[in-house]
Amino acid sequence: MQTLTSRDPLAVAVIEAIRRGDLTGLGQLLSDHPGLATARITEHGEDGKGTRSLLHIATDWPGHFPRGPEVVAALVAAGADPGARFEGAHAETPLHWAASSNDVPVLDALIAAGADIEAPGAVIAGGTPLADARAFGQWRAAHRLVEHGARTTLQDAATLGLLDRVRAYVESDRPPSPDEITSAFWGACHGGHLTTAQYLHRRGADIDWCGYDNRTPLGIARAQGADDVVRWLRDRGAKSGS
Repeated sequence: MQTLTSRDPLAVAVIEAIRRGDLTGLGQLLSDHPGLATARITEHGEDGKGTRSLLHIATDWPGHFPRGPEVVAALVAAGADPGARFEGAHAETPLHWAASSNDVPVLDALIAAGADIEAPGAVIAGGTPLADARAFGQWRAAHRLVEHGARTTLQDAATLGLLDRVRAYVESDRPPSPDEITSAFWGACHGGHLTTAQYLHRRGADIDWCGYDNRTPLGIARAQGADDVVRWLRDRGAKSGS
């Protein structure tokens, strides 16, 4: 497997072709350099030194590059592995990155190419692509992953407002702990799902628990513009937090 630095002329050329959606140029590079589709690109970023695949280049933040699904298809046809792992501070796959960018067409293309929808390794507690989409508030990607059959945890279900699934967890023979109820409640407020939040509140959730970024349920609901959730929380004397 070939490894290139991000400053290598070949790496620069293929990265540019991917990000511009230049299918002709990309096809020529892949033809002229057998094995390029499986190459790894090494560079230094905010998380330190890391090595990624060309499919990671195609799904890198902020995503939504021109002709993204076609680029994914071209790379996979040339031998790129849709399950390739980032090597560095985490082990995310390209599908994790597409989910984190809310890039649904590319997400669909990766799954069609065989990407594992349940692949672990997310920066969010080592979880699946759905964990990334849910935590980063990428709602279209999150719901699309569920449509594709992704399994949902209680946190996922609450954050996405899937009340039937939340009820199934909470009312099962092995119900979640009070802390899990509270965390799910925070997620429902993050997602702006009033009915789900009300249900979990009735089940004992702590209305002022501080979650990610030290935000309370009211703080995260306000940050998300979930006005109905904000009003409901304020009516119950919730603290604003961050």
